[in-house]
Amino acid sequence: MHERSRGSATPPRDPDGGAWSGPEGARAFAAVEAATDWLLGYPFVFRHLARRIGEGDVLVDYGCGPGTVADAAARRLGARVLGVDTSPEMLELARRAGTAVAEFHLVEHGRATGLPDGCADAVMCNHVLASVPTQEGLLAVFTEVRRLLRPGGPFVLLTTDPACAGPEYASLRIGGPGPGPTPGEEFTVRLLRRDGSWQEVRNHAWPVELFAGLLHDTGFHDVTQHRPTVDEAEEVADPDVVRSRDWEAERRRPPLVVTTAVAH
Repeated sequence: MHERSRGSATPPRDPDGGAWSGPEGARAFAAVEAATDWLLGYPFVFRHLARRIGEGDVLVDYGCGPGTVADAAARRLGARVLGVDTSPEMLELARRAGTAVAEFHLVEHGRATGLPDGCADAVMCNHVLASVPTQEGLLAVFTEVRRLLRPGGPFVLLTTDPACAGPEYASLRIGGPGPGPTPGEEFTVRLLRRDGSWQEVRNHAWPVELFAGLLHDTGFHDVTQHRPTVDEAEEVADPDVVRSRDWEAERRRPPLVVTTAVAH
């Protein structure tokens, strides 16, 4: 997200949809286990959002994929969640899953169709930036998120640190041997699937230190970053997830970073 287990496959790509584009890419994404994310990622995203929004507030999940995380957010936060994605196939999977997500909207030409300016009380964006090939593309994502947010609304961004190559995380392998990738360079990430095999994906290496400046440039302030630990996760993650593994690699070098910002 090194060693393969019972085979691996790479999902198809296209210039607009990224690594998970098309029907095959959508099905591949839906088969990913994401245990490390459910320990060190999503619970911390939800915790931050819970401090800022309440029952009935509008939360946009920018890059919602098949809707799993958006569904969890809707149920845990009581928010009215709107899922948006560049992939029609992802959105179709999400609609068929019968989630608690209120609406789904397609992103076309960088804009979430059908959603007006300032419609969201909060926006979350989980593991989307690794599919963006250029810094201009990152700015475009942040600009659209800012358009959707009301002034004062929080933006919560979850990313994998591309510098955390080497450790064998529970559901994640980052890069490979040799020097680390340069900013924006493609590198290989492997994700554990629920059948025990590994899904190989080509990501783009965006250092987490880059985000603060780009967020400031696109209308955000109060940017903070937090690298959640296993000890912290024992207080916020699902106890069944916490007990499912020893999380040895995650304890040594936590690989996920939560970036938060507030819309001007």
